[in-house]
Amino acid sequence: MTNSIAVDEWVDALDREYLSGFIKDGGATVKFAVADDGGRRALVEALKRRCEASGYVFVDLDAVDIRVHMPQDIFFGLASRIDWRLVARRRVLGLLEKMGFRVDGVDPANATGFVKAVADANGIEASTVLLELRPAMERDIIKNRNMAKAFRVAMTHLCRGEMTAGLSEDYSGQAVLDWLTGADAKIGKLKPFQIHTRINRTTARHFIESAFYWVRQAGYAGTVLVLDNARVLLPRNPKDGVRFYTRAMTMDHYELLREFIDGVDRLSGAAAVVATGPDFVDKGALRGWKLYFALRARVMDDVWDRDLVNPVAALVRLS
Repeated sequence: MTNSIAVDEWVDALDREYLSGFIKDGGATVKFAVADDGGRRALVEALKRRCEASGYVFVDLDAVDIRVHMPQDIFFGLASRIDWRLVARRRVLGLLEKMGFRVDGVDPANATGFVKAVADANGIEASTVLLELRPAMERDIIKNRNMAKAFRVAMTHLCRGEMTAGLSEDYSGQAVLDWLTGADAKIGKLKPFQIHTRINRTTARHFIESAFYWVRQAGYAGTVLVLDNARVLLPRNPKDGVRFYTRAMTMDHYELLREFIDGVDRLSGAAAVVATGPDFVDKGALRGWKLYFALRARVMDDVWDRDLVNPVAALVRLS
C-alpha cells in the first residue's frame, strides 16, 4: 500500500470517528501513522490543537527521550506530562457536584483555596465540606476496582492533599508525585501513604490503564498519546550522542506495542498513535515491522483499494 492521506485530513477522520464520540464514551484505539520527520511533527501539532479544543489531555513522547521498550518509562513519560494536582482538584469538584454541592464558578486551577470557595458558595464551613467528602472518596476512588490498588491509593492521597492545601497544612503529596513520575522511585518514602508497589516492567501497564481511566474520571474527554518511535528503526548506531536501540530493544518495543493492541479493551478513553518512519513498512529495512511478524499481522491491511486510503485503518501513510 503506497497511497497516502494528508495529515489534516487524517486528523479530521480521527476526530469524526473516534475523538468526538467513541473515545469520549470510554472506548480506546491504537493507530499507526507512517510519515517522514516533518509529517510526524505536523501530526503532533495538529492533534495537540484538536485535543485542546475538545477537552482531551494530550501527551507526546519520543523514543529519543525515553526508553520506549520499557513500559515503566512510557508510564513515567506519560505521568510527567500530566498535571496530577489539577486532575485531583477536578476529580474532587466532580465528587462535590455529584453530591449536590454548588460548584459553579469554582476554578480548579486555584491550588490553595478551591475547597474554601466551594464552602463559601454553599454557605457552610470548609471543614463540613471535607467531612462530607470522605465517604464519597472512599466509595468512588479507594474502592474503585477499575484502577490498580496502588494507583487508587495514590490518587486518594493526592485528592486529600488538594483538599487541605491552603487550609491547615502545606501540600503533602510530593512524594507520591515523585513516585508517579519516576523522579524518585524509592518505595520507602511512600510508607506513610500505605503504598508498597514499585512501578516496573511488570506493573507499568496496569498504571497506564489506570491513568487513562482516572483522566476521564476527572472530567476530561480522554487522553491522546502520540509515541514517535522512529529512533528504534535505525539499524546502526550513528554515534550522535542520542539513545540507540539494539535489535533486542527494538523487538521488546514491538512486543510492547503488540501487547497494547491486544489489550486495547482494557484501556478507557484513550487514543494511542504510534508515529513512525517510512522504514517501518519498508520491505528492505532491517528494523521495520518485518522484524516482528506478530505486530505486523495486527496492523497491516489484508485488503486495500488501489487509489483510496481507509482513514480508520490500523495503519496509514501520511503525506
